[in-house]
Amino acid sequence: VQLQASGGGLVQTGGSLRLSCGASRRIISSNVMGWYRQAPGKEREWVARITGGGSTSYTDFVKGRFTISKDNAKNTLYLQMNSLKPEDTAVYYCKTMYWGRDVWGPGTLVTVSS
Repeated sequence: VQLQASGGGLVQTGGSLRLSCGASRRIISSNVMGWYRQAPGKEREWVARITGGGSTSYTDFVKGRFTISKDNAKNTLYLQMNSLKPEDTAVYYCKTMYWGRDVWGPGTLVTVSS
C-alpha cells in the first residue's frame, strides 16, 4: 500500500490548512491512521491518530487546534489545522501499518510565517 499526503503550503500565524492523505488500497476505513511531523533539525513526532472506528487522540501541543478525520467513502484521511503557529512548521506525514510494517507517505511541507 502507498500513502500520499497533500495540502501543505505557506500560511501566516493564526491561519489554517487542511492536509489530506490518500491510500492506494481501501484501508482508511479499517486501519489506525496517524499524522506525524518533523521540524527542521528535530526528530519526527506523533501529532494525531484515528482508529478504524473513528476514535481520535492528539498530542498535547495540537489539542484544540488540530482535528483528524477521515472519509471512508473517499478513502482519505484529513488533518484540519487551525490557529497555526510558527512552531508548527514541519513536514507532515501520514502513516499506517500494513501487514505488520509501518507505511509512510512522502510528506507535505507546512510553513507558518510569523
